[in-house]
Amino acid sequence: MTTSPYYERKSVWVWAFLILGYMALSLAMAPSAFAQVAPETSNALQDVLNLAQTTEDAESVGLNARVIQLFLIVTVLSLAPGLAMMITCLPFMVIVFSFLRQAIGLQQSPPNMMIMGLAMFLTFFVMEPVFMKSYNEGLSPLMNGSITEEQAIERTLAPFETFMQSRVQRDTLERLAATMPSRNFDLDKDIPFSLLTTSFMLSEIKQAFQIGFVIFLPFLIIDLIVASILMAMGMMMVPPAVVSLPFKLAFFVMADGWIKITEALLRGYGMT
Repeated sequence: MTTSPYYERKSVWVWAFLILGYMALSLAMAPSAFAQVAPETSNALQDVLNLAQTTEDAESVGLNARVIQLFLIVTVLSLAPGLAMMITCLPFMVIVFSFLRQAIGLQQSPPNMMIMGLAMFLTFFVMEPVFMKSYNEGLSPLMNGSITEEQAIERTLAPFETFMQSRVQRDTLERLAATMPSRNFDLDKDIPFSLLTTSFMLSEIKQAFQIGFVIFLPFLIIDLIVASILMAMGMMMVPPAVVSLPFKLAFFVMADGWIKITEALLRGYGMT
């Protein structure tokens, strides 16, 4: 038996009125329910705010101190790799290899990343005893809890100070110490770490430039010979650097230049 469309529309309206009546009743009862819950909620919220304010007032000084300490730690960690490399033989290696590439006349071969990688591995090869001694005497006891942070810093830097003193030039130390006569540096007993590090870096740069000058000489002679020959032949429009580059590469390869220069650099550190 089928129902007429009139009864179907009537049932739809009945359900609609029931739903609207339920929604109106819920809205009417909501304010009274909220009035019962609101005081408890507001009291709990006020307690939380009071606790936060009390904690903030009690720890304001400690929080500021921790923020400053965290800032100093992050700053030191960001500068630590660069500062650590400056007290090793890495700057010396990089400068010498850069002079060598420029003397040959090559712009990007070998690339900077390869030169830096080679210098870093050679630095690790030279500085390995210093690294191991610094770790065994300073960092390892600190991690075991047998020494304090101040003792760990002193013992960690001691092997590097010994290494730098063996490489630094006495003249550089004296001239830098003379720039600050008010500090009364005693170079015979105790050299301050700041003075030693600065003098060591300047000494390494000076020696690297001296070696760079020696490396430049044979390649400069090849350039002069090629330029003279081109001028005598009337080929003044041909760049001498383009013609001399193959001869410089052949000379460097036949002389086994990479091994010879690397061997000379390592022997210089092995004698100290």
